[in-house]
Amino acid sequence: MAGSVDPPDGTPDGTPEGRPGGGEDEYRSVVFDESFIRAARLRELSAQERLDGRSGDPVRHRTDGSGQGPGEGCGGDRDDGSVPPRSQRHGSRTGALALVLVVAMIFAAAVHLVSRGPHGPPFDQPAQPARMSVVALAPQGPVPGGTPAELYTRAPAAQHRTGAAGVTLPPARGTAHFTQSQVLAALSTAKDYLVQSSLDPDVLSGSTDRPVRLLLDPDQLAQFDRSIDRPATDGRHTVGGWLVRFDPDRVVLADPEVRVHGTLGYTETSADELEVVSQHTFTYALRPVSSDAGAEDASLFTVRRELRFHFDREDLRLHRAELVTSSLWAGPLDCAADLSGTLSPLLAGQRATSTTAPATDPYGMAPASAAPACAALAPDAQPTPP
Repeated sequence: MAGSVDPPDGTPDGTPEGRPGGGEDEYRSVVFDESFIRAARLRELSAQERLDGRSGDPVRHRTDGSGQGPGEGCGGDRDDGSVPPRSQRHGSRTGALALVLVVAMIFAAAVHLVSRGPHGPPFDQPAQPARMSVVALAPQGPVPGGTPAELYTRAPAAQHRTGAAGVTLPPARGTAHFTQSQVLAALSTAKDYLVQSSLDPDVLSGSTDRPVRLLLDPDQLAQFDRSIDRPATDGRHTVGGWLVRFDPDRVVLADPEVRVHGTLGYTETSADELEVVSQHTFTYALRPVSSDAGAEDASLFTVRRELRFHFDREDLRLHRAELVTSSLWAGPLDCAADLSGTLSPLLAGQRATSTTAPATDPYGMAPASAAPACAALAPDAQPTPP
């Protein structure tokens, strides 16, 4: 340095004023007191600050009387010119990030619960194999014939609705654990199953079974496919347990307007399951598949189906059903007919080889008890003589 420079606050106390080069006076130019250091604009980073990763300039500007160094903003270092420890700054950032994550998780959980409905998340129970039975109803005389219009006029189905309009839904009301919309979803799915499996012309003729299959719980698809491909009268694998299908080599629909009458009911069987029970009678006008058969060769064929469905919340969401039990009574059929696969109705003028008691009326809607594989078709269930 060129010459001596006094500190800003004067000569430090206790320091002798000697000549340059005498005693300690020769170090006056390089010794700084506290006031000189505080007045300095630059400060070298401490060893701890360097270890904390404060890279960049090895020095920083000190604050002036305004509390800010040259070029510093109000949100920088502390007022005393020191730098916050890195651990403190890192902890602040970590705390802010944790708070953001907690808020995001709470929001996601709220959205999830709202999307699942007010009664909790879906409970997807494994579907059990369906149990089924098919009963042939044998006529006690020749099968009445005529045109479809004449036969319907003289039959119990005269006042029944046609097609899907005959499958009516009861008023839907919420239960203890299911909302009104969920009950309506169960009833609507059951109706769709009945329409597709009992009224679709392509299903009735055996052209397809896809519309029915799409409505079943995936756990039952293997049982369904086995029933269609290799039917058996074992109470598990009959075609008639799933759908109505006529032998396409023997009969065709004489009138596409199928008469339908029945009821649908529902109940809550548990906090996670709804049950829907259907009881419907379907009346078909059929004729022989031979080309020389005319409209006057038609006859009526009656099928009564009683189905019981279960729906858990996942079934309701995905518009599918678990078929629990299925009972079908159909006639006129011969007692010797194979009931495992397609139905082979007796047509106009034909008789059954044998009949058996008791007489069964498929139009009676009271719950039916277990029945043998064949019963007599009640005379009142057939068209009256002209």
